[in-house]
Amino acid sequence: MSTKLIFEHSRPGRRAHTLPPSDVPTNPPGEHIPKGLLREKKAELPEVGELDMVRHYTNLSRLNVGVDTVFYPLGSCTMKYNPRVNEIVAAHPRFADLHPYQNEDDAQGILQIMYELQEYLKEISGMAAVSLQPSAGAHGEWASLMIMKAFLDKNRGRRTKVLIPDSAHGTNPASSISAGFKTIEVKSNDRGLVDLEDLKKKTDENTAVLMLTNPNTLGLFDDQIVEIAKILHDDGALLYIDGANLNAIMGVTRPRDFGADVMHFNLHKTFSTPHGGGGPGSGPIGVSEELADYLPAPLVAKEGDRYFLNYDIPDSIGRVKSFYGNIAVIVRAYAYLRMLGAKGIRRVAEYAVLNANYLAARLKKDFLLPYDVICMHEFVLSGSRQKKLGAATKDMAKRLLDMGFHPPTVYFPLIVPEAMMCEPTENESKETLDTFVDAMLQIAREAEENPQILLDAPQKMPVKRLDEVKAVKEPYIRWKPDEDGV
Repeated sequence: MSTKLIFEHSRPGRRAHTLPPSDVPTNPPGEHIPKGLLREKKAELPEVGELDMVRHYTNLSRLNVGVDTVFYPLGSCTMKYNPRVNEIVAAHPRFADLHPYQNEDDAQGILQIMYELQEYLKEISGMAAVSLQPSAGAHGEWASLMIMKAFLDKNRGRRTKVLIPDSAHGTNPASSISAGFKTIEVKSNDRGLVDLEDLKKKTDENTAVLMLTNPNTLGLFDDQIVEIAKILHDDGALLYIDGANLNAIMGVTRPRDFGADVMHFNLHKTFSTPHGGGGPGSGPIGVSEELADYLPAPLVAKEGDRYFLNYDIPDSIGRVKSFYGNIAVIVRAYAYLRMLGAKGIRRVAEYAVLNANYLAARLKKDFLLPYDVICMHEFVLSGSRQKKLGAATKDMAKRLLDMGFHPPTVYFPLIVPEAMMCEPTENESKETLDTFVDAMLQIAREAEENPQILLDAPQKMPVKRLDEVKAVKEPYIRWKPDEDGV
């Protein structure tokens, strides 16, 4: 497989296109474009034939590691398979060619989909109202914090503290700071759950919200959740649920039923939209009845048989995204939910939990499992045993690439040394899981018998072992000075 740069394929005079001569009058570019914006010489673009170009980019695409090509067990990221029917539906011209400024009467179909998805998410979460506007999980976190801030400012006075467990997602403190809050860390207990005594000490009349991921990043459902909600509510604070791990509990329990006031959903995790490469994403938010008047406007509403955009939301925090949300992601999620139905949604959670517990049970003899209890959709191993033998978690992760697997999430959560957080999702077969186990057990043997194999990995990838320290300390950034040399 060629890994040359496209410029290395270039040969003068070759072309990847054939266009007929222009049949309309043309004018020199200088007549319509300011001279200062025109090139003085042609751009040095590669000159290649069509077949060379197609092969080059096709081969590059094969270097990507994704859920369509390999087992991709990233913990807390839910890299699940995206059924192709969702892609077909989202790409349909009746959706893809819609314009956001079209008259509502000409867009009843997409408005119906948005309205029904809002209703489905309300049912799954137990929340009273849902907005589809936020475009990612962290965006949903921030929008939720702004809603809670507006609600508290109006009804309970200015509050400045957000409590965040030490096992939380890194976006939680970042979103809190962006929303103008001060963050306070809450410790975990020896079970990997929220330390209730520490929570009580840090909850007071200045506390706005606890941002809790439940199940948490250790893959554990916090069975203290009702008491946690009571501690917060007794002080007038709110409970926010980070919905990143909803895949484990949907159809089984609902966040509102165990005390949540606000939550965000990750359509791009829980409901199968492709997630890698930084997008696309969608992070709808659900709120309790008392916070519904603060949601971003507009919401999709229904009157009789007609759907419309409702801007009449008294205390709305305002629009948080251009137009109405990431519509293609919304359509994919809608198709996914309609295909599965209520029973299918519950089976997703059940199989995700089953797969995670199967993997944990098979691997815990050879790797340290710090919290050896029934987990939810993911679990966290520690590579501390192997590190003592000379091979750290990062070395095992790189070795997995040679074996045809994307590594689990490594070194997170921070409360587990040499962490490997693995989420198999509900889609994977027992045969795939067994093959992954075999690879992990081989790595454990190599760490004991010849750790140098792990230290030299990866060997089969186009790019071999990189000097990570040098990359951080001496980044190479291309730049071109301006006229003043700055």
